Amino acid sequence: MTDLSAAHDAAVTDRARLAGSAYNGDRDLAARQSLYQWQTPRYDLPGLVAEQLGDVRGRVVDIGCGNGKFIQRLRQDRPDLSLLGLDIAPGILAGVPGPVAVADGTRLPLAAGSVDAALALHMLYHVPDIPQAVRELARVVARGGLVVASTNSDRDKAELDDLWHRAAGDVLGVERGPARISLSARFSLEKAPAFLGEEFRQVEVIELPGTITVRDPEPVIAHMASYRAWADQQDVPFDATIDRARALVVDDIARNGAYEITCLGGILVCRR
Repeated sequence: MTDLSAAHDAAVTDRARLAGSAYNGDRDLAARQSLYQWQTPRYDLPGLVAEQLGDVRGRVVDIGCGNGKFIQRLRQDRPDLSLLGLDIAPGILAGVPGPVAVADGTRLPLAAGSVDAALALHMLYHVPDIPQAVRELARVVARGGLVVASTNSDRDKAELDDLWHRAAGDVLGVERGPARISLSARFSLEKAPAFLGEEFRQVEVIELPGTITVRDPEPVIAHMASYRAWADQQDVPFDATIDRARALVVDDIARNGAYEITCLGGILVCRR
């Protein structure tokens, strides 16, 4: 996957699009999260994050908390922690156990050194000014505190990129259609350590490789369709491409017995 064009870059970071469409509820995010049910090995990502916070006491803020998947787990596993969820999309906060607030990752409504740990999970690629967001993370976390970030590799789900190329090409009547949008390209697992290393003395990368195997096309198609908020950036009729992708996956499953997707995500553990 090549870097996003300027237009795609703007679309991935556009606050009105993020708050009003992409994350105005949790349907699309949940569709992306649910695909990992079929991954081997299956990682308990909220559990892994909770493990990293094992030595943390006090206040933890989840920035870009989305539908609250991580907050809910921490409330269960670490009732001793004081938790705060922040997100720019009011709609997605509706079902998140409070306290929560609407906030921008580049202007956090928190005092310097006021939290003992901060989470920035699969969200820094949505921030227009990533270095500024990293500076804010460093500002609000107390000396000796912890930041846990996460993102995907540039190589993550390459099969879905190829599927989109094939489906879009068929719809347009060309051999290979335009690329699908990549949310994580601006802050991929390969780029993230350099961004975070500007403010944190130690950045540990924990890679989480796996393979998703499905025998029903619908989880794959639901994942691809969850990018509908960016349909105008796809340079191809979105619904027709999704329908063609479904037919291609059905064919692949009929031929091979299953459809496989290679995944590579990771957690970055940062210390001040």
